[in-house]
Amino acid sequence: MSEFLDHLLQRAAKLQKTIALAEGTDPRVAEAAEIFTREKIGKIVLIGNEAEIRAKFPDYKFANVTFRDPGANDKYVEKYAKKLYELRKEKGMTEEVALRTIKGNNMFYACTALKCGDVDGVVGGAVFSSADVSRAAFQVIKAAPGIKSVSSCFVMIPPEHFEYAHAPAFIFADCAVIPYPTVEQLSDIVQAAYFSAKQIVEVEPKIAMLSFSTKGSAQHESVEKVRQAYALVKAAHPYIDVDGELQLDAAICEEIGDRKAPGSSVAGKANVLVFPNLDAGNIGYKLAQRFGHCMAVGPIMQGLALPVNDLSRGCVAEDIVAVAAITALQSVK
Repeated sequence: MSEFLDHLLQRAAKLQKTIALAEGTDPRVAEAAEIFTREKIGKIVLIGNEAEIRAKFPDYKFANVTFRDPGANDKYVEKYAKKLYELRKEKGMTEEVALRTIKGNNMFYACTALKCGDVDGVVGGAVFSSADVSRAAFQVIKAAPGIKSVSSCFVMIPPEHFEYAHAPAFIFADCAVIPYPTVEQLSDIVQAAYFSAKQIVEVEPKIAMLSFSTKGSAQHESVEKVRQAYALVKAAHPYIDVDGELQLDAAICEEIGDRKAPGSSVAGKANVLVFPNLDAGNIGYKLAQRFGHCMAVGPIMQGLALPVNDLSRGCVAEDIVAVAAITALQSVK
């Protein structure tokens, strides 16, 4: 385990938050619940039938794990169905559909539990698609006040002796939510990534807005969008140390940064990378993960009123534990 990840889990353990894991019958989720509670990182609400889960995983003790079974008419189903109906009736949801949704969709059940204050955060996505996780989060939790664009980031933990280790971990955004952000959305992603870096990684963010151009080396409408978003960020949030447009090598390699963007406070020192679109972001984090041997934790949702986080469907138990710990940290405002 990396020193950063160990510190992250220790920080979460001090909070002792309760995190709902929406996919209790998945082996990786069950293992994560066992680890999270055994190591006293926090408490877990496991969504699924207790008898089925215990029979499926007889080697796990599940101490300090609470089981909730939406399909068995547990005592919370009616309460959550009523809450969901109140939240969605203006969009045409009926009481019958609300009840059916709560009983049949673990993500909606878990997110409504969060909305009602019965858990401190929600993690799903080992089985559910990112679209499923986002849909429940957007419809039940919604964006935080003042936030126009909910986005995501990955916490990228580099391997030992990493050449460009300007921080114990990097923030990559957006890699999972907004396919082709507008100028305004790109600006919002920068702001959200700034707060993610401070809250999760505990570093002073140096944010590079990435492109295939560095400071005018190329002309294209996608480059112009990054330039406009950079100008918007600087005008609206002068406290953010951000620069753009920068190529990746100029952002993280000091020698190249000095040559391509002399005088920049970010070039060669970036610890937050903001990608111009989801193509670049998704490919970029997977390249860092597979070729660069970084640990990719996320996608972490940015800008929600309460913490709901996604998982890669290729995740392992340790990834889920890390995301649950970050979710606990995000619950502290």
